[in-house]
Amino acid sequence: MAKQGFIFPGQGSQYIGMAKDLYENSVEVREMIKTADDVLGINLSDIMFNGPEEKLKQTEFTQPAIFLHSVVLSSLTRLLNPQAAAGHSLGEYSALVSAGAIQFYEAVQLVRARGSAMQQSGIDNPGTMAAIIGMTPEQVSECCYLASETGIVQPANFNSPGQIVISGSVDGVKKGMEICKGKGARLVKELIVSGAFHSPLMESAKEKLKSELDKINIYDARFPVYSNVTAKPVTKKEEIKEMLYQQVTSPVRWEEIINKMISDGVDEFYEIGPSKVLQGLLKRINPNVKCENIEKYSDLEKYL
Repeated sequence: MAKQGFIFPGQGSQYIGMAKDLYENSVEVREMIKTADDVLGINLSDIMFNGPEEKLKQTEFTQPAIFLHSVVLSSLTRLLNPQAAAGHSLGEYSALVSAGAIQFYEAVQLVRARGSAMQQSGIDNPGTMAAIIGMTPEQVSECCYLASETGIVQPANFNSPGQIVISGSVDGVKKGMEICKGKGARLVKELIVSGAFHSPLMESAKEKLKSELDKINIYDARFPVYSNVTAKPVTKKEEIKEMLYQQVTSPVRWEEIINKMISDGVDEFYEIGPSKVLQGLLKRINPNVKCENIEKYSDLEKYL
């Protein structure tokens, strides 16, 4: 019997028209999306379906949009029975809802607050991020250490073998990029982002999130959710709360998470949500495990 794991995408997977076909084909999806619009007091569905792109790209809208697309899908995949879940950064919230650790209507408010806080941190403490291709985690960490005399910089996402993202102040990241190039990185590319996510420059967002986490109910998860911070499975509500708090300024250990899930017996992965970013990363981490993408209503029909 295959052991199934759900994985949920993070920021960067959004596009105009996301979840529109789900909305048009499912009464349940329409009700969930309407609930999100009502709870947030904004017409999030209109931004998701029609844009404009500039608005959808704003972190305070991007995060709840991706979360909503992912969660409505996972709530409908009734023929699948996940025994584990994980989410890339923001996607961890979708994973926790799928595991029953946070209620949908509270999670959508929490995700909007997280996105707004991170967007404001990006304004208050400008920073940037860059993708480094073709270096080991140890090499990238050393380059960040050498660049830290110039400004704040640290690894932010350990995505897959040879694909790591660094984050920090503009001067720190640019110096880190320069050092990585000099030490043999195959490709170094600055990313278009609204802030230095998963770096110390997000400290004010982290503190704002803490007060929001204190307001909501968190429950023990029905199955393990693998933490971005430790790459280990968590189920206890106290630990879940602490991991979400620490996650804002800590690196996303995605490659470790996937390898840990596989070593714990997961051999069938389902990426639930917009785009196919995680499916691509999974193939680079371990091409031997099955991974299917559930994004549109046509993908969903066989699991209803």
